Amino acid sequence: MAAQDSVLVQIARPYAQALFDIAQGEGSLDRVESGLNSIAKLATESADFARFLGSPVISAEAKAATVDTIIAKAKPDATVANFVKVVAANGRLFALPVMIQSFRDLASKARGEVSAEVTSAVPLSRAQVTSLAATLKAKIGKTVTLNEHVDPSLIGGLQVKVGSQMIDSSLKTKLTAMKIAMKEVG
Repeated sequence: MAAQDSVLVQIARPYAQALFDIAQGEGSLDRVESGLNSIAKLATESADFARFLGSPVISAEAKAATVDTIIAKAKPDATVANFVKVVAANGRLFALPVMIQSFRDLASKARGEVSAEVTSAVPLSRAQVTSLAATLKAKIGKTVTLNEHVDPSLIGGLQVKVGSQMIDSSLKTKLTAMKIAMKEVG
């Protein structure tokens, strides 16, 4: 799986960099990022759309023909709409989510932000997200953009990854540690 992720990143990075360069040249980083976020939101909200993007069974031509409908629903600006059309025409829609994440990373870096992957057992409230971002900003000294994920198997607590640093306060990890400790005692 890691090898596949690496290949996707290699495919996505040049597209994201090209879009970033265009957006930065136009002075529209925020607008382009917002448009990409609306498309990414469609993929996370609709399992059918996510399967559509990654399906090797659906031809690139059929995907390209469907892109106009997707763009109409997401209503991004013209730069993002053209970008998605180029990606579809090149048969690279399967890598679109990785392209969007790569663009977000470039935009965050340009703003001097750091991104953090936050995994929780249940979705975090806005107040919790704000508090966590403020705490991380105080610790790191930079504005932190949170990429939230939900994993019910954590039972409770959080896993936060910033760069190479991992903070794991999940109940799952604590219970696993107790289980190992009990085996060593008994």
